[in-house]
Amino acid sequence: MDLSIIIVNWNSANYLKECLASIFQYTKDVHFEIIVVDNASFDGSREMIEKEFPGVKYVQSHENGGFPRANNLGFEHSSGRNLLFLNPDTKVIGTAVKVMLSSLESMPDAGAVGCRLLHSDLSLQLHSIQRYPTVLNQILDINFLKTRYPRWKLWGKRPLTMRGGSPQPVEVIPGACLMVKRDVFEQVGLFTEDYFMYAEDIDLCYKINQTGRKVHFVDGAEVLHHGGGSSSAQASSFQNVLVRESVFKFISRTRGSVSGLTYRIAMLLIAFSRLALLMVALPPAALAGRAGRLRNTFCKWKSILRWSLGLEKWARELR
Repeated sequence: MDLSIIIVNWNSANYLKECLASIFQYTKDVHFEIIVVDNASFDGSREMIEKEFPGVKYVQSHENGGFPRANNLGFEHSSGRNLLFLNPDTKVIGTAVKVMLSSLESMPDAGAVGCRLLHSDLSLQLHSIQRYPTVLNQILDINFLKTRYPRWKLWGKRPLTMRGGSPQPVEVIPGACLMVKRDVFEQVGLFTEDYFMYAEDIDLCYKINQTGRKVHFVDGAEVLHHGGGSSSAQASSFQNVLVRESVFKFISRTRGSVSGLTYRIAMLLIAFSRLALLMVALPPAALAGRAGRLRNTFCKWKSILRWSLGLEKWARELR
């Protein structure tokens, strides 16, 4: 078996159907299998798969133990010499899977590869590649800066601007579409299950690079990633808090507890300053009838402030 495609589903049956259809439509000359792990959503995906994609392996998890645990469960049911971890809210475009597979197998030093991710409107997703989180790049994690200065080494996104080139070594490929050699995945101990979600892909890429293998970005492959297929369009407090908790955990593990504490303090200061500015901006916005968006932003930074003060204990206990 050339490739095992592992998809973790959570309340994304409609997206999942489109994802599976795109794989079968465009992935030719590749001997592959698909394993879908339902993370205790029971959203009708089993019935849909049995009816429309009977060749797909379906694994039902009766508890939601997080994204990395579900992917590891899918791995246990796989047999391919390579693995593609794919989000259900993606659609394969053209020969993306074959191009990624050919690149991965043609580079002896490669442990994993990723591709160019596109938004629903086909615009580029800047997080197609990234650097490991540090205190500095998290403080400056502002879309305006990334868009304005995409070649800054701080972001590690320069390969996105180099069209038509050979695969480029990068630090992190997102788990939305991440292809890994099976022996490398086993060597690094699979996904680290201490993360519930949001940093397990960063951790995996870090472990792969630590072995001396490289993670490569393949410009010639494109996958559409709707994003938010398993959650509401508006980021919830759960998501905002869990992202910071996961980054905090990664920084603490790889750079030490002092760096982790510095990151938490930085998030505290940023949240406090953002909330102060929003309190000034809200009354004029309310008069102009544009307060809704600012209130959502206010709630976001309020939840981050609470997390930085240690008031969201559930986040560090979630496994």
